[in-house]
Amino acid sequence: MIPEKDMKKETDRKQNISTGIPREKTLIRKLAPVFVLTAGILWGTMGIFVRRLNNAGLASLEIVALRAIVTCAALFLFLLVYDRKLLKIRLKDIWCFLGTGICSIVFFNYCYFKAITMTSLSVAAVLLYTAPAMVMVMSRFLFREKFTGIKVLALVLTFFGCVLVTGIAGSSDVLSPAGILVGMGAGFGYALYSIFGKFAIEKGYDSFTISFYTFLAASVGVLPLTDVKLLGSIVFRDVSIILFALVFGLASTVVPYLTYTIGLKYMENSKASIIASVEPVVATLLGILVFREPMTAGGMLGVVLVLFSIVICQKDPGKKTGQA
Repeated sequence: MIPEKDMKKETDRKQNISTGIPREKTLIRKLAPVFVLTAGILWGTMGIFVRRLNNAGLASLEIVALRAIVTCAALFLFLLVYDRKLLKIRLKDIWCFLGTGICSIVFFNYCYFKAITMTSLSVAAVLLYTAPAMVMVMSRFLFREKFTGIKVLALVLTFFGCVLVTGIAGSSDVLSPAGILVGMGAGFGYALYSIFGKFAIEKGYDSFTISFYTFLAASVGVLPLTDVKLLGSIVFRDVSIILFALVFGLASTVVPYLTYTIGLKYMENSKASIIASVEPVVATLLGILVFREPMTAGGMLGVVLVLFSIVICQKDPGKKTGQA
């Protein structure tokens, strides 16, 4: 008689053979939402780093440049040691990385910071989070992802949750047409990472490769807009700022972009973008805990709506993905 444990192992082996997916890949596919959620949480911590760097004298674009350069350098050194083959790409596929790096990272950051000057932080944040809707629409035509009732409900709850969290619902901000257009440009640029990243994934590139070339392109694209002399003089004047910049690059960029890209490989774009919308919730909660910012009842309701949308998003079967 075969022991129960051995029978289970044999069953698992047969299932893996029948699906053609190794057990490790099956586990990663199941954990894909966790990878994306981790990315959203880490992106939500960015405000802590940005405030410290602002206080040190860096402007917004200098912070974007610092983030891109540190990330690019860290990934390059890692790949030299880990696997140099991951540094190879095909020239015909370079458009994918120009898309994730310049069209997404540089463009969305520029539009987002511009929108903040033209409207307000809360309005710009809400316009940025039109991105999940844009991802859903583009993915429908580019990757044939289906619209489902649960997805649409999760999308609506996410957007209104972000509205409540940012406090725009009760504000007296004047919305200019130009400010709205630039803010939605930020959302469009933000959405493009999921689109171009998915194309790169379908071409067989590893998440490390995608992240490295994304930030290599971003570094090249943002430097002409940056006061390089100011950036260097501030960063290198103190060892503590250098260390802080390294932690900033790793915690708010290297790790979240890697985990988001890994998750994106095993799930739909639209779902990933909704789950990543936990970012403003984390940013708000950190604002309360770290900077003692006030939280309204509406803000708490917004947090609940965003979290609830993430939960129901996982109830939607959607399209099964699981690239090897």
